[in-house]
Amino acid sequence: MADTPTSLWRAALRPRMLGLLVVLLAAAAVCGRLGAWQLERAEVRGVASAEREAARIVTADPEPLTGLLAPGETFSGDLVARKAVVTGTYDDDATLLVTGREHDGRTDGYLVLTPLRVPTADGEAVLPVVRGWSPTADVAAAPAGDVEVVGWLQVAEEAGSALADGRTDAISAAQLLAAWGGPIYTGYLVVQSSDPQDPATADGLDGLDPPTRAGSGLNVQNLAYAAQWWIFGLFAVGLWWRLVRDEAAGRPPLPGDQVPQDAEPRVDAT
Repeated sequence: MADTPTSLWRAALRPRMLGLLVVLLAAAAVCGRLGAWQLERAEVRGVASAEREAARIVTADPEPLTGLLAPGETFSGDLVARKAVVTGTYDDDATLLVTGREHDGRTDGYLVLTPLRVPTADGEAVLPVVRGWSPTADVAAAPAGDVEVVGWLQVAEEAGSALADGRTDAISAAQLLAAWGGPIYTGYLVVQSSDPQDPATADGLDGLDPPTRAGSGLNVQNLAYAAQWWIFGLFAVGLWWRLVRDEAAGRPPLPGDQVPQDAEPRVDAT
Protein backbone atom coordinates (compact mmCIF):
# COMPACT_ATOMS: atom_id res chain seq x y z
CA MET A 1 0.00 0.00 0.00
CA ALA A 2 1.39 3.38 -0.99
CA ASP A 3 2.32 5.97 1.66
CA THR A 4 0.22 9.10 1.94
CA PRO A 5 1.65 12.02 -0.09
CA THR A 6 3.32 14.71 2.03
CA SER A 7 5.64 17.70 1.72
CA LEU A 8 9.29 17.37 0.65
CA TRP A 9 10.40 18.74 4.03
CA ARG A 10 8.42 16.16 6.01
CA ALA A 11 9.56 13.37 3.71
CA ALA A 12 13.21 14.42 4.08
CA LEU A 13 12.92 14.30 7.90
CA ARG A 14 11.59 10.77 8.07
CA PRO A 15 14.01 8.43 9.83
CA ARG A 16 14.60 6.19 6.83
CA MET A 17 15.37 9.24 4.63
CA LEU A 18 17.77 10.65 7.23
CA GLY A 19 19.47 7.26 7.48
CA LEU A 20 19.83 7.12 3.69
CA LEU A 21 21.20 10.67 3.71
CA VAL A 22 23.94 9.72 6.16
CA VAL A 23 24.90 6.66 4.09
CA LEU A 24 24.88 8.50 0.75
CA LEU A 25 26.76 11.52 2.13
CA ALA A 26 29.43 9.16 3.41
CA ALA A 27 29.61 7.57 -0.03
CA ALA A 28 29.85 11.02 -1.65
CA ALA A 29 32.66 11.99 0.74
CA VAL A 30 34.58 8.84 -0.14
CA CYS A 31 34.10 9.56 -3.85
CA GLY A 32 35.27 13.15 -3.37
CA ARG A 33 38.42 12.03 -1.54
CA LEU A 34 39.19 9.43 -4.20
CA GLY A 35 38.73 12.11 -6.87
CA ALA A 36 41.15 14.43 -5.05
CA TRP A 37 43.67 11.58 -4.78
CA GLN A 38 43.42 10.92 -8.51
CA LEU A 39 43.94 14.64 -9.19
CA GLU A 40 47.10 14.57 -7.08
CA ARG A 41 48.27 11.53 -9.03
CA ALA A 42 47.50 13.37 -12.28
CA GLU A 43 49.73 16.25 -11.20
CA VAL A 44 52.58 14.02 -10.03
CA ARG A 45 52.52 11.81 -13.11
CA GLY A 46 52.04 14.84 -15.37
CA VAL A 47 55.13 16.56 -13.96
CA ALA A 48 57.18 13.36 -14.29
CA SER A 49 55.99 12.91 -17.87
CA ALA A 50 56.77 16.54 -18.71
CA GLU A 51 60.30 16.16 -17.30
CA ARG A 52 60.90 13.04 -19.37
CA GLU A 53 59.58 14.77 -22.48
CA ALA A 54 61.76 17.84 -21.85
CA ALA A 55 64.85 15.64 -21.51
CA ARG A 56 63.94 13.79 -24.71
CA ILE A 57 63.48 17.06 -26.63
CA VAL A 58 66.87 18.38 -25.49
CA THR A 59 68.77 15.21 -26.44
CA ALA A 60 66.85 14.36 -29.62
CA ASP A 61 68.73 14.18 -32.91
CA PRO A 62 67.99 17.13 -35.20
CA GLU A 63 66.08 16.58 -38.43
CA PRO A 64 66.68 18.56 -41.64
CA LEU A 65 64.29 21.49 -41.81
CA THR A 66 63.48 20.66 -45.42
CA GLY A 67 61.80 17.43 -44.26
CA LEU A 68 59.71 19.18 -41.60
CA LEU A 69 58.49 22.50 -42.95
CA ALA A 70 58.52 24.40 -46.23
CA PRO A 71 58.35 28.19 -46.62
CA GLY A 72 54.73 29.38 -46.43
CA GLU A 73 53.47 25.94 -45.39
CA THR A 74 50.95 25.77 -42.53
CA PHE A 75 52.65 25.02 -39.22
CA SER A 76 51.08 21.94 -37.63
CA GLY A 77 50.91 21.47 -33.87
CA ASP A 78 53.09 18.36 -33.85
CA LEU A 79 56.03 20.44 -35.08
CA VAL A 80 56.26 22.40 -31.81
CA ALA A 81 59.58 21.63 -30.08
CA ARG A 82 60.78 19.41 -32.94
CA LYS A 83 64.53 19.77 -33.26
CA ALA A 84 65.66 20.88 -36.72
CA VAL A 85 68.96 21.65 -38.40
CA VAL A 86 69.31 24.19 -41.20
CA THR A 87 72.11 25.98 -43.01
CA GLY A 88 71.87 29.57 -44.18
CA THR A 89 73.23 33.08 -43.86
CA TYR A 90 72.21 35.54 -41.16
CA ASP A 91 71.02 39.00 -42.23
CA ASP A 92 72.33 40.73 -39.12
CA ASP A 93 71.32 44.23 -40.28
CA ALA A 94 67.64 43.17 -40.04
CA THR A 95 67.91 41.90 -36.44
CA LEU A 96 64.95 42.78 -34.21
CA LEU A 97 64.66 42.87 -30.43
CA VAL A 98 61.50 41.21 -29.07
CA THR A 99 60.23 42.98 -25.95
CA GLY A 100 58.14 41.83 -23.00
CA ARG A 101 59.45 38.27 -22.73
CA GLU A 102 60.33 36.62 -19.43
CA HIS A 103 63.61 34.77 -18.93
CA ASP A 104 64.73 33.43 -15.54
CA GLY A 105 62.21 35.70 -13.83
CA ARG A 106 63.34 38.84 -15.69
CA THR A 107 61.32 40.85 -18.19
CA ASP A 108 63.71 43.77 -18.71
CA GLY A 109 65.66 42.11 -21.53
CA TYR A 110 65.02 41.10 -25.13
CA LEU A 111 64.81 38.10 -27.39
CA VAL A 112 67.23 38.54 -30.26
CA LEU A 113 65.45 37.74 -33.54
CA THR A 114 67.49 37.55 -36.73
CA PRO A 115 66.42 36.42 -40.23
CA LEU A 116 68.31 33.44 -41.61
CA ARG A 117 68.41 33.41 -45.41
CA VAL A 118 67.95 29.75 -46.34
CA PRO A 119 68.64 28.44 -49.85
CA THR A 120 65.78 26.27 -51.20
CA ALA A 121 64.94 24.58 -54.50
CA ASP A 122 62.81 27.61 -55.41
CA GLY A 123 65.28 30.26 -54.33
CA GLU A 124 66.01 31.89 -51.01
CA ALA A 125 63.56 31.80 -48.08
CA VAL A 126 63.55 33.58 -44.73
CA LEU A 127 63.57 31.69 -41.44
CA PRO A 128 63.09 33.77 -38.27
CA VAL A 129 65.67 32.64 -35.69
CA VAL A 130 65.63 33.47 -31.98
CA ARG A 131 69.32 33.46 -31.16
CA GLY A 132 68.80 33.91 -27.40
CA TRP A 133 67.92 36.41 -24.67
CA SER A 134 69.94 39.54 -23.97
CA PRO A 135 69.72 41.71 -20.84
CA THR A 136 70.61 44.78 -22.92
CA ALA A 137 69.85 46.14 -26.37
CA ASP A 138 73.57 46.05 -27.21
CA VAL A 139 73.98 42.66 -28.91
CA ALA A 140 77.00 41.32 -30.76
CA ALA A 141 76.58 40.68 -34.48
CA ALA A 142 75.49 37.26 -35.72
CA PRO A 143 78.08 34.99 -37.35
CA ALA A 144 78.97 36.01 -40.88
CA GLY A 145 78.82 33.66 -43.86
CA ASP A 146 77.22 30.24 -43.90
CA VAL A 147 76.14 28.96 -40.50
CA GLU A 148 74.58 25.65 -39.45
CA VAL A 149 71.91 26.21 -36.84
CA VAL A 150 70.33 23.54 -34.62
CA GLY A 151 67.23 24.46 -32.65
CA TRP A 152 63.60 23.84 -31.79
CA LEU A 153 60.67 24.86 -33.95
CA GLN A 154 57.86 27.04 -32.63
CA VAL A 155 54.75 28.36 -34.36
CA ALA A 156 54.69 32.05 -35.30
CA GLU A 157 52.51 34.36 -33.21
CA GLU A 158 49.61 36.67 -33.93
CA ALA A 159 50.49 40.15 -35.12
CA GLY A 160 51.30 42.68 -32.42
CA SER A 161 52.13 46.38 -32.44
CA ALA A 162 53.86 47.82 -35.47
CA LEU A 163 57.61 47.30 -35.68
CA ALA A 164 59.45 50.42 -34.54
CA ASP A 165 63.08 51.30 -33.80
CA GLY A 166 64.22 47.74 -34.45
CA ARG A 167 61.85 46.31 -31.85
CA THR A 168 58.69 44.22 -31.89
CA ASP A 169 56.40 42.66 -29.30
CA ALA A 170 55.41 39.65 -31.42
CA ILE A 171 57.13 37.10 -33.62
CA SER A 172 54.52 37.36 -36.36
CA ALA A 173 55.16 35.80 -39.77
CA ALA A 174 52.90 38.37 -41.43
CA GLN A 175 54.71 41.35 -39.90
CA LEU A 176 58.12 39.84 -40.51
CA LEU A 177 57.19 39.17 -44.14
CA ALA A 178 56.49 42.88 -44.59
CA ALA A 179 59.76 43.82 -42.89
CA TRP A 180 62.10 41.15 -44.25
CA GLY A 181 60.52 40.00 -47.49
CA GLY A 182 59.72 36.43 -48.38
CA PRO A 183 58.91 33.72 -48.89
CA ILE A 184 58.96 33.21 -45.11
CA TYR A 185 58.45 30.23 -42.82
CA THR A 186 55.29 30.20 -40.67
CA GLY A 187 57.31 29.15 -37.64
CA TYR A 188 60.57 30.23 -36.08
CA LEU A 189 63.62 28.45 -34.70
CA VAL A 190 64.86 28.74 -31.10
CA VAL A 191 68.61 28.17 -31.25
CA GLN A 192 70.24 25.38 -29.28
CA SER A 193 73.63 25.54 -31.00
CA SER A 194 75.27 26.93 -34.11
CA ASP A 195 78.40 26.30 -36.12
CA PRO A 196 80.30 28.61 -36.08
CA GLN A 197 79.31 29.65 -32.57
CA ASP A 198 77.37 32.89 -32.21
CA PRO A 199 79.79 35.60 -30.93
CA ALA A 200 76.92 37.06 -28.88
CA THR A 201 76.89 33.91 -26.72
CA ALA A 202 80.23 34.89 -25.22
CA ASP A 203 78.98 38.46 -24.87
CA GLY A 204 76.05 37.77 -22.50
CA LEU A 205 73.45 36.24 -24.82
CA ASP A 206 71.60 33.48 -22.90
CA GLY A 207 70.30 30.34 -24.55
CA LEU A 208 66.61 29.49 -24.18
CA ASP A 209 64.79 26.36 -23.09
CA PRO A 210 62.82 24.39 -25.69
CA PRO A 211 59.25 25.49 -26.37
CA THR A 212 56.60 23.63 -24.41
CA ARG A 213 53.69 21.83 -25.99
CA ALA A 214 50.11 22.58 -24.99
CA GLY A 215 48.44 20.15 -22.60
CA SER A 216 51.48 19.22 -20.54
CA GLY A 217 51.33 19.24 -16.75
CA LEU A 218 48.49 16.78 -15.97
CA ASN A 219 48.12 13.10 -16.72
CA VAL A 220 44.92 12.77 -18.74
CA GLN A 221 44.09 9.24 -17.57
CA ASN A 222 44.23 10.13 -13.85
CA LEU A 223 42.32 13.34 -14.56
CA ALA A 224 39.52 11.28 -16.13
CA TYR A 225 39.46 8.98 -13.09
CA ALA A 226 39.14 12.02 -10.80
CA ALA A 227 36.20 13.32 -12.83
CA GLN A 228 34.51 9.91 -12.65
CA TRP A 229 34.77 9.76 -8.85
CA TRP A 230 33.32 13.26 -8.48
CA ILE A 231 30.45 12.35 -10.80
CA PHE A 232 29.74 9.29 -8.65
CA GLY A 233 29.65 11.53 -5.55
CA LEU A 234 27.17 13.90 -7.18
CA PHE A 235 25.08 10.92 -8.26
CA ALA A 236 24.86 9.72 -4.65
CA VAL A 237 23.52 13.12 -3.49
CA GLY A 238 21.14 13.29 -6.45
CA LEU A 239 19.88 9.80 -5.70
CA TRP A 240 18.89 10.83 -2.16
CA TRP A 241 16.97 13.83 -3.45
CA ARG A 242 15.17 11.63 -5.97
CA LEU A 243 14.21 9.22 -3.17
CA VAL A 244 12.90 12.12 -1.07
CA ARG A 245 10.72 13.26 -3.95
CA ASP A 246 9.36 9.74 -4.40
CA GLU A 247 8.72 9.52 -0.66
CA ALA A 248 6.86 12.82 -0.66
CA ALA A 249 4.74 11.75 -3.63
CA GLY A 250 3.69 8.57 -1.83
CA ARG A 251 6.06 5.61 -1.91
CA PRO A 252 4.64 2.60 -3.76
CA PRO A 253 4.57 -0.70 -1.83
CA LEU A 254 7.85 -2.55 -1.83
CA PRO A 255 8.23 -6.33 -2.05
CA GLY A 256 7.53 -7.80 1.43
CA ASP A 257 5.34 -4.91 2.62
CA GLN A 258 2.25 -6.17 4.55
CA VAL A 259 -1.06 -5.57 2.81
CA PRO A 260 -4.12 -5.04 5.13
CA GLN A 261 -6.44 -8.05 5.25
CA ASP A 262 -9.47 -5.96 4.37
CA ALA A 263 -7.85 -4.44 1.31
CA GLU A 264 -9.84 -5.17 -1.77
CA PRO A 265 -7.99 -6.92 -4.54
CA ARG A 266 -7.15 -4.72 -7.47
CA VAL A 267 -9.00 -5.51 -10.66
CA ASP A 268 -7.50 -4.28 -13.87
CA ALA A 269 -9.84 -2.88 -16.46
CA THR A 270 -10.17 -4.97 -19.56
